[in-house]
Amino acid sequence: MTAIAQAGTATLKPAAAPVSHERYFHDFASALRYWREKRGLTQLKLSTESGISQRHISFLESGRSQPSKEMILKLGMVLDVPLRQRNVMLLAAGFAPAYQERSLSDPELRAVKQALDFMLQQQAPYPALVVDRLWNLVMPNEPAGRMMKWLLGMPEHAPIPRDGQINVARLMLDPAGLRPFIPNWKDVCGDMLHWIQREAMSDGPGSEATRLLDELAAFDGIAGAMRTPNLDARALPFLPVILKKGEVSLNLFTTIATLGTPHDVTVHELRVESFFPADEATAKWFKAMAAQGRPPVP
Repeated sequence: MTAIAQAGTATLKPAAAPVSHERYFHDFASALRYWREKRGLTQLKLSTESGISQRHISFLESGRSQPSKEMILKLGMVLDVPLRQRNVMLLAAGFAPAYQERSLSDPELRAVKQALDFMLQQQAPYPALVVDRLWNLVMPNEPAGRMMKWLLGMPEHAPIPRDGQINVARLMLDPAGLRPFIPNWKDVCGDMLHWIQREAMSDGPGSEATRLLDELAAFDGIAGAMRTPNLDARALPFLPVILKKGEVSLNLFTTIATLGTPHDVTVHELRVESFFPADEATAKWFKAMAAQGRPPVP
């Protein structure tokens, strides 16, 4: 196995175990103030939207009044707070979380798992991934697994860890991972970090998302790429992901889908990233890989 393949395989290390319901805020007052300001609302505007008096909202933010569980959930809906952070607000006020965080192996999520399997199968012969909000790999389809193994020089029979054991953002941006095979990695880097940065801003200080963002930004060359926007007037209407290994050059773009009307933290945070060929040569390569059961040799 080549040195880059060994380094790439080492990058497929388990992601840090997620800590459920982390306390990102010292108290409910600071959490409410954070989300109100993040949404750009004054206390008066939040009062109008929620039907809660401005005086009471002021008391909640100063800690002079304590909210009920129902009031926290109502404010969470009005402020469009993600389900995970609504649980954080509840915990900060001394209540138990209201939204469960199940594994996809849970019988109650069987229909969701079947829907995801169907979506991944329908994307073949092109790659598709199911990831969580921090881009931990939950499920890949077969083309995605073959593509990863081909890029990293892994044996065909080697399993691709799933259920959150691989962080796709880390794998793509790590100089010892897939980055050497992404000629336009600086452009891809900015787009990838945008998603992680948005989660970090949602979670607040000290969160798992913030720690991941700091880790990614510490990779060589990443900080500079984050501050350099792509102002090329000839840019396509989408950001291409270019993969190049040896004589093979693949030109792809992606779409990201989420599940509608979730009432579970896990379901709310799942993302389905589907890769599509941006040119005919790339389409032919993936179709040949599907026909041969392995990446085609030029």
